[in-house]
Amino acid sequence: MRSAALCGVALLSFLGCSSTSSDLANNENPVNGGGGTTGDPVDVWLTKGDQSVKLQQQTAVYFTSASNSYPSIEIDASKVFQTVDGFGYTLTGGSVEVINQLTAAKKQELLNDLFSSSGIGISYLRISIGASDLNSEVFSYDDMPAGQTDLSLSQFSLIKDQAVIQMLKDILMINPNIKILATPWSPPVWMKDNGSTIGGSLKPEYYNVYAQYFVKYIQAMKAQGITVHAVTPQNEPLHPGNNPSLYMTAANQAAFIKNNLGPAFQAANINTKIIAYDHNCDNPAYPLAVLNDTGANPYVDGSAFHLYAGDISALSTVHNLYPDKNVYFTEQWTSSTGNFSGDLDWHVKNIIIGSMRNWSKTALEWNVANNASFGPHTPGGCTQCKGAVTINGGNSYEKNVAYYIIAHASKFVPVNSQRIASTETGNLSTVAFKTPAGKTVLIVQNGGSTDQAFNIKYNQKTAPVTISGHSAATYIF
Repeated sequence: MRSAALCGVALLSFLGCSSTSSDLANNENPVNGGGGTTGDPVDVWLTKGDQSVKLQQQTAVYFTSASNSYPSIEIDASKVFQTVDGFGYTLTGGSVEVINQLTAAKKQELLNDLFSSSGIGISYLRISIGASDLNSEVFSYDDMPAGQTDLSLSQFSLIKDQAVIQMLKDILMINPNIKILATPWSPPVWMKDNGSTIGGSLKPEYYNVYAQYFVKYIQAMKAQGITVHAVTPQNEPLHPGNNPSLYMTAANQAAFIKNNLGPAFQAANINTKIIAYDHNCDNPAYPLAVLNDTGANPYVDGSAFHLYAGDISALSTVHNLYPDKNVYFTEQWTSSTGNFSGDLDWHVKNIIIGSMRNWSKTALEWNVANNASFGPHTPGGCTQCKGAVTINGGNSYEKNVAYYIIAHASKFVPVNSQRIASTETGNLSTVAFKTPAGKTVLIVQNGGSTDQAFNIKYNQKTAPVTISGHSAATYIF
């Protein structure tokens, strides 16, 4: 279960936040260690935990040959790690429902802000196959009256997700290259051994028909112009208490992939990736059991993780044993009971920096949007999940801490960027990338309470900077 003990989301953050003259005068960076402004410039974007600065560009700093006594964060572009697939959120049915309450102009403004290159450039979305717990009602794509089944899937229909499909089309107009991961919270209840949307297991006699359910879904989405880049067989397979949910052991998942889902995709010429697990970092044994299965392994692209329990280093544990398989970070929620500063610290350190330093190809926060009551959600669904954006009415929305957590990566690290080596020092957590355009991007989180001066060291030159306590900064050069 998602643990409210982990850092959650913010006190209310305010809409927008344009730079003011006082913001710019209060430059975060020292004057280049005496090095002047003759070297290469470094663009600086900052978010402070106290919310006085939120994703605002600061005065540029410059590389210099002058020396100082600051500790250095050294970037080594010769050491190359994974390629990035993207940063983003889950576009829940509830998110779509509340975004659609905005006026047409305000909705377009928000979608442009989220998905365009002039906004924060979200490049990866997770969606639910059927309802998630952040839908206003529970449904699958083939619900039947009690006691009835539909082995031929003749009643299969995406009609209840038409609003999500339409919004995905709107998003694809803004970013045609966005990648989409689709995940079920539950199969149709007639396939389950308890006949309920909550918990239960998939009956073995329905493994084949459930594999065809995935095939029909991917084909139906394709017919709508939406390519599903990847699927996981089950969201949080060891958490059967959510509504909807399903309990699926590692052995059951491996059997489903090797005997049913993988062969079904192959027979239908579907190249959508199959990603195992999609649950917490405290149980790397689960994805390893799937990858250890010689029948399932060839069909599996990699493993997906959440961090409501365990340590982010679990991604490296799995990667190191199967370096030819990918790892993905696919969900972390921010809570209505959290605070901006604590959430910014924890999430940037663990979800953005931590997942990337541990080989992840994605870093995804949970839902895009909700209303001021943290809805909609299903009966028994998450009541404290706070979206990246809160929709307050037809003309009003607020950007919350999850917006800034993702933005510090998504705006500056495009798809197909490669992680490169960066050192860490003191309270500063770091990750660095080389973009397809040849830019170097360094993301730094200062988890300490005091300002920290340091050098960005690259190719034997240094750029001296200072980052505020409990702040995140992105440096681009």
